[in-house]
Amino acid sequence: MRLFTKSTALKLITFAILMANFAAVQAQGKKKPNIIFILADDLGYGNVHSFNPNSKIPTPHLDKLTDEGIKFTRFYSGNTVCAPSRCALMTGLTMGHAWIRGNAKAKDGLAALRAQDFTLAESLKANGYKTGMFGKWGLGDEDSKGAPHLKGFDSFYGYLDQSHAHHYYTNRLYEIVNGKTVKVPVDTTKYTEDLIVNKAVEFIKANKDQPFFLYLPLTVPHAELKVPAELLKKFQNADGSSKFQPETPFEKKGNYSSEAQPHAVFAAMVNKLDADVGTIVDLVKKLGLDNDTYIFFTSDNGPHKEGGADPVFFNSSGEFRGIKRDLYEGGIRVPLIVRAPGKIAARQVNTTPWAFWDVLPTLDDLTGTVPPKNIDGLSFAPLLNGKKAAKEHEYFYWQFNEDGLKEALTKGDWKLIRFKDKGTPEKLELYNLKTDIGEKNNIAAKNPDIVKSLYALMKQAKTPSENPIFDWSEVEKN
Repeated sequence: MRLFTKSTALKLITFAILMANFAAVQAQGKKKPNIIFILADDLGYGNVHSFNPNSKIPTPHLDKLTDEGIKFTRFYSGNTVCAPSRCALMTGLTMGHAWIRGNAKAKDGLAALRAQDFTLAESLKANGYKTGMFGKWGLGDEDSKGAPHLKGFDSFYGYLDQSHAHHYYTNRLYEIVNGKTVKVPVDTTKYTEDLIVNKAVEFIKANKDQPFFLYLPLTVPHAELKVPAELLKKFQNADGSSKFQPETPFEKKGNYSSEAQPHAVFAAMVNKLDADVGTIVDLVKKLGLDNDTYIFFTSDNGPHKEGGADPVFFNSSGEFRGIKRDLYEGGIRVPLIVRAPGKIAARQVNTTPWAFWDVLPTLDDLTGTVPPKNIDGLSFAPLLNGKKAAKEHEYFYWQFNEDGLKEALTKGDWKLIRFKDKGTPEKLELYNLKTDIGEKNNIAAKNPDIVKSLYALMKQAKTPSENPIFDWSEVEKN
């Protein structure tokens, strides 16, 4: 029997080390990517400087994120208000098929997701992801089937109800404790945005060595207008006056308290949001996770005007018409930034239309997760890897239920908006977004064939609501 020489043994050891390193590199290359999805509350397209160079409010961290990733200039929210928009995001369904199609107070669980409403978090959790949500949920209270612990989240801290989330100083929030969503006390002197971001930071640190999905639905800059005094100083002159003149003090109305300098406070809130995004991005880089992590940033709908907010003064909708609760572009077109370092060249701009219902299949695609069947969304994941999407939508559809029924449908550059209230005839508006991005000229009367075609698609895009609180059949009949 011939023994190995020392030289041969060294070669074998060296070969074994090389093979081990190769296997480690392969394993690292196959590591599932982390996903961070940051959702602002009522942030307008025009409030982000990289989307609107004329914005009055600095957003340096979002601008940097844009420079490092892809700017989607025609991305749409799920709806023009909170709950249905988030429902579309979580379920991959449009307003023609979703269970929650409008904002509503809890009533027999009808304003919450059901057990059968499969969510993005449930999808990723089934594929081995640690899932955390910090901020505003809006899709089910703690005793409902839509509570966060029943919808795929391992960790949660924040607000359950959108009305509660209007207030940044409170005596309670909610958290998943021992696998169940429960109420937890809060120091009423603490700004809840800080508490929420701190929990998100803890989640990232705790899960840095395994694939994680962080959903961060922050509450700013939605009403009420409140910000810690030290953050407000940045937008005040030396004498304490606002840098954003003229200021019209907001007098207490409903649940919203008075605010002497609403312009300055709103600017401080947007700037706070920007800084919080910077905190998350910087942490990802510090932990060495930036090449394994996709970061998404968007808003749930267009800008609001409650509590003293002034979307006209801040040009919050940019070049678009309308705000929150409108189905004009200003109510539903939102900024989307996606950072995918190492995957694509920086400073990319994508002009293809996509929407909230596309997020679920996109994140499933990125993570090698099998998406649920019978959803409306399509994956745009190939765009994040420098390729072309396999399929694009023929059209996009929305409906909204306050002050009568409103519907909108876009196909290419055409957009049809329908208004119908009980006891009144329907009203149709048609716009060409290529030549009239501000939706100023209703050209329905001049293009009856286009109206007829889009109207037919509008009927095709929806099914009667299974949820009785969003049943508008009486509006249609009268």
